[in-house]
Amino acid sequence: MPRIPYADANDSSLDPDAAALLPKMQPLNVFKMLAHGGKAFGAYTRLATALLYKGKLDPILREMAIVRAGILCGASYEVFQHERISRDVGMSEDKVQALKVGADDPAFDATEKVVLRLTDEVVKNTKASDETFAAAAAIFDHQELVELIMCIGFYVMTSAFLENFEVEIEPAEVLEGISMTRKGGD
Repeated sequence: MPRIPYADANDSSLDPDAAALLPKMQPLNVFKMLAHGGKAFGAYTRLATALLYKGKLDPILREMAIVRAGILCGASYEVFQHERISRDVGMSEDKVQALKVGADDPAFDATEKVVLRLTDEVVKNTKASDETFAAAAAIFDHQELVELIMCIGFYVMTSAFLENFEVEIEPAEVLEGISMTRKGGD
């Protein structure tokens, strides 16, 4: 049960921009809760769109970082939704499951292990060690590295939001037919 009610676009107490944006979004509880954020709702969705659909970072590596951050934060909604996205972008089921273990799982290649070590260190310590950061910087260009760190931070924030408001996973019938990935950007 969420700690406050989910927003409804017809709620007169909602910021007009948030009320106008809500019906344009997928019918997910995260958006119904974020709508209470007023102008921050639109800013949140624009940053999420940039990170998820308009970035340069490989989508499988991006999703590994997001799911791992959700696992470390104990955010079941985040993990559930991004495990779905991980599968949609082509991550194998063994790797989806191995994210619960992290970089030590033998399912991951060297690059994936660096992404997972970086994620673990940023979530746990805010700043990655020099060794881990250097390993990531040797693999990724500057844009990819910035996107990776931003994804980790963004989904730590999202995890805190989801857990504090106790956002619930939608019933299967709501999730049926909802695509969590986009082909191309707008």
